[in-house]
Amino acid sequence: MSELLKGKEVAEAIDLRNREKCQELKEKGVIPTLAVFRVGEKDSDLSYERGISKKCEKTGIQLKVFSFSEDVTEEEFYDSLTRANEDKDIHGILVFRPLPKRFDDDRLRNSIVPAKDIDGCSDLSLAGVFVRKDLGFIPCTAQAAIEILDHYGIDVTGKNVVVLGRSLVIGKPVSMLLLNRNATVTICHTKTKNIAETASKADILICATGQTESVTKEYTNEDQTVIDVGIGWNEEKQKLCGDVCFEEVEPHVKAITPVPGGVGSVTTSVLLKHVLEAAEKAGN
Repeated sequence: MSELLKGKEVAEAIDLRNREKCQELKEKGVIPTLAVFRVGEKDSDLSYERGISKKCEKTGIQLKVFSFSEDVTEEEFYDSLTRANEDKDIHGILVFRPLPKRFDDDRLRNSIVPAKDIDGCSDLSLAGVFVRKDLGFIPCTAQAAIEILDHYGIDVTGKNVVVLGRSLVIGKPVSMLLLNRNATVTICHTKTKNIAETASKADILICATGQTESVTKEYTNEDQTVIDVGIGWNEEKQKLCGDVCFEEVEPHVKAITPVPGGVGSVTTSVLLKHVLEAAEKAGN
């Protein structure tokens, strides 16, 4: 049986540091504040909002929710976002994406000023990851994967790491974070030949395919650490599953993150960590 790299333990350690940092800032007269922008009332958005609200309350971060109906005009939405960008009392901005199709995602991502882009979605934030400069923030999911490796003492130096997926949310940024830590990184995608063979040679496998249970035993080896970033609903099993076929892979590897209860459970803690960092910079 492999070691389970549970996210709860990692999140709790980050949460503790977050509470301490929040108290320090308040003693200096800074009230860390997060603004959340939501269009419509999708169940996934509302669930995420509730989770953020609970964690903000426990941490001491003030939360402001800007909610809009599905038929909100772009002008109305961007006017509100611009005001949040300019509001010195708001330190972080998070927009629940995707928005309705009439919204251009490139414009949306880059309408948040980098100093408040705590989700790390803007082009400048992503550029900062690639050039190793403090231009914005690291995408939260990518950083959450690294936080798990760090917490469990898994050193990536000199390790052969295979990343399945090349998205801007996780695949590309997590690859750069790993390269910055002297790992040898291979990025695989839908056009890669013999993906399973390549993945099976990895010391560490980062799974971000976006395809539920697409990673099977053939992708792994008994000395491998598997970080499963994916999450989706399996209709047949009637439960949440990751990109990894957990029941098949877990007995065959050295260590693995569960889904749910793995990377996803760390992401919100990282998000609030970024809010506090933004508030600290703004307060100096």
